[in-house]
Amino acid sequence: MPSTIHSVEPVPPFELQDPSLLKTQCHVNGNWVPAKSKKNFHVIDPGTGKPWALCPDCGAEDVEPAVQAAHAAFKSYSRTTPRRRAQLVLEWHRLIQASREDIARILVHETGKPLAEALGEVDYALTFVWWFAGEAERAHQGTTVVSAIPGRRAMVIKQPIGVVAALVPWNFPVALMLRKAAAALAAGCTMVIKPSPETPLTSLALVELAVRAGIPTGALGVLTTSLENTPAVAEALSLHDLVKVVSFTGSTRVGKLISQLCAKNLKRTVLELGGNCPFIVFDDANMDQAIEQLMALKWRHAGQACVSANRLYVQSGIYDTFVEKVVEKTRQLKVGHGMQDGVTMGALTTPQALDRAEEMFADAVAKGAKVVLGNGKREASEGYFYAPTIVVNAQDSMRIGQEEIFTPLLGISRFETEEEVVERANNTPLGLTSYVFTKNVDRLWRMFENLQAGMIGLVSLLLLLTPAQGQLLTWCIGQNTGNNSAAESPFGGIKESGHGKESGKDIALDEFFVTKTGTLTVEGHF
Repeated sequence: MPSTIHSVEPVPPFELQDPSLLKTQCHVNGNWVPAKSKKNFHVIDPGTGKPWALCPDCGAEDVEPAVQAAHAAFKSYSRTTPRRRAQLVLEWHRLIQASREDIARILVHETGKPLAEALGEVDYALTFVWWFAGEAERAHQGTTVVSAIPGRRAMVIKQPIGVVAALVPWNFPVALMLRKAAAALAAGCTMVIKPSPETPLTSLALVELAVRAGIPTGALGVLTTSLENTPAVAEALSLHDLVKVVSFTGSTRVGKLISQLCAKNLKRTVLELGGNCPFIVFDDANMDQAIEQLMALKWRHAGQACVSANRLYVQSGIYDTFVEKVVEKTRQLKVGHGMQDGVTMGALTTPQALDRAEEMFADAVAKGAKVVLGNGKREASEGYFYAPTIVVNAQDSMRIGQEEIFTPLLGISRFETEEEVVERANNTPLGLTSYVFTKNVDRLWRMFENLQAGMIGLVSLLLLLTPAQGQLLTWCIGQNTGNNSAAESPFGGIKESGHGKESGKDIALDEFFVTKTGTLTVEGHF
């Protein structure tokens, strides 16, 4: 658990091909600096429960110089051509790609995820950098408008909005930092990044690579904080007059607090918040396909993803067989430190997640759930380990049916009809993503329109459809692969899962633009 300290910096338990990537100071105005208080906090390896690095414990007093540096950089960077920005972002992409193994090793020791997952996150993150480099020129294009009033013409242009504050979570710190920063830089904005206390070192390494790529001094700053100082720093960034957008990924509870702060001066927000994602399997689904996707969507990063399968609904006709196969498949997972060979599920990132898992398990059992895998208790280890646990006869009234689980605990529930499962799936204040498995294309379209979520993963066997149906379905939704997030498609939820989009064509960069309309009156005859 990160805490404020003044001790000697520990030695990292691994080596990097490029040791200079391991930065342990904040980055402000092109310099690597300590916190003004000179205090530090430990970064903990979740796989061992031991500290392995120190980072500056910034407070609210550290925000002003970082924002001022970003604002000064914005004055010139916003006037560079979109092509020049694209070139800088592409060079950043090249350097990150070359350092992917080093970044992944740091990531394993910050988050606890297995090395293969960490490498996958870096590769996934790079898709956003590449995408936004391409969007830099295209998204700036304006329009002309033919007015209904004779002699009048109108023009619309887009301009960078200003300094952006990025509040980045710990579960996917590389992907989410790059998704925010690459978009802001492509739009011509500058950014101050506040990474999570659990995962500051990946952000610092990425900014070091941005410096090498030629990103201008002050355009990307990083302030690291302990958990204790996180609220103060986030509040100072949210209230600062020179910060024009706050992009936050995290819990709905904190998102509401950020929204309240930004409302004081009508600051723009992009909020990607919690999920309570239903995973719905109909009798006619390809069961093996659904289970393969469930394995990725539930156990990846030990269930610590906002898009994880949270509520598993299985239709009665295949319920018993489906449960049996899921348990069998889950038994094959190997839990351990992310750097160990063959490990397929790592540690939870925080000890609080262990408390949450045990409490949710106890609540489910007390309300009638039956345990079919695991014992619901943390493992006897110095690390933060919790073996995959499955309960059946899950009810919507249980905590696992009402809250975002964010642990490797799975509840399976039976349903009878399409109408029933739609009502149950929508009975939540959250609306990030949903998943549906069926071979019935008509049902897929009904579920697409009826489920209340910003993103819907729809899976069918396209080979069983007519060519026309298959082409239409592929064009509209494609095939879910355990992650319905892609750089080219909008990512974001509805209801209390937030607002705004962080990727996609014609949408994501607009979060960082000001749209201006110019009206011209022309004299003479046409």
